[in-house]
Amino acid sequence: MWQRLKRWLAPGLGLVASACTTAPQPVQPAGGPRPALWKVADADTTIYLFGTIHMLPEGLEWQTPAFRQAMSASEALVTEAVLGDDPAVAGQAMAKVAFSPGLPPLAERVSAEKRAALAAMIKQTGLPAATLDRLETWAAALSLLSVSFQQLGLKPEQGVERKLEAGYQAAGKPVSGLETLDIQMRYFDGLSEEAQRAFLVGVIESAADGRAEFDAMVKAWAAGDTDAIAETFDAETSFSPELRQVLMTRRNAAWAEWVKRRLDQPGTVLVAVGAGHLAGKDSVQTMLAGKGVRATRVQ
Repeated sequence: MWQRLKRWLAPGLGLVASACTTAPQPVQPAGGPRPALWKVADADTTIYLFGTIHMLPEGLEWQTPAFRQAMSASEALVTEAVLGDDPAVAGQAMAKVAFSPGLPPLAERVSAEKRAALAAMIKQTGLPAATLDRLETWAAALSLLSVSFQQLGLKPEQGVERKLEAGYQAAGKPVSGLETLDIQMRYFDGLSEEAQRAFLVGVIESAADGRAEFDAMVKAWAAGDTDAIAETFDAETSFSPELRQVLMTRRNAAWAEWVKRRLDQPGTVLVAVGAGHLAGKDSVQTMLAGKGVRATRVQ
């Protein structure tokens, strides 16, 4: 479950202490990284679909000649949501919907056998327990993910989207998002309490095996192995079908519709979204195929 949760946490959330410690070593596949890239095109429009990973270890060179060509040809970049450089923006988006009165203490929202691990995570974050108790369960879970960031030594500026946004902005090309940070936070806020608590349990359990899961995720992404991506990015789907429906299926359907409509506008764009959205049985490409639109793998 760790992989999807990491993807969803906007780097630098104001409520999250994101200090980094030991940096992981980059995972280099044989022949060098080849992250998956697709093309959707008609007579006057080309849309590249690129699967990203929101956090990467330093030193992983992932921009291949094929990707650089697609990036150079693209007149604009579209990501899941524009992150920007101000970490307070994400924190503000979260704070709008994260607090509710009358909530039980966070420890009472997990089973008795998980409480010791939860207490240890809270201690590591340095966040006041009283503050976490006031947060809705999903927001507390996101805040606690800072522990995994610290353990893995990840830096927000190494994420693929950050690199792409900087490159397009430097070239004077527009950058936009399929969603806003407010919309993304409201996806979480709309989860049932049962799904939120499953989310929190997944975060607690992720602390034990985060490095191995992260290494598997990066290896699958760097190799462009969509089968492995579907497996390593989607481990939470059997854990909570509601999480998958809200965070994956519904969004993929909306993005496929966006791509189909965008074909009516001439030009070339690069759409960069989390790699898990471009793999598996309900991927964006699968949903496009259901609309009669073909996505061709070019890397």
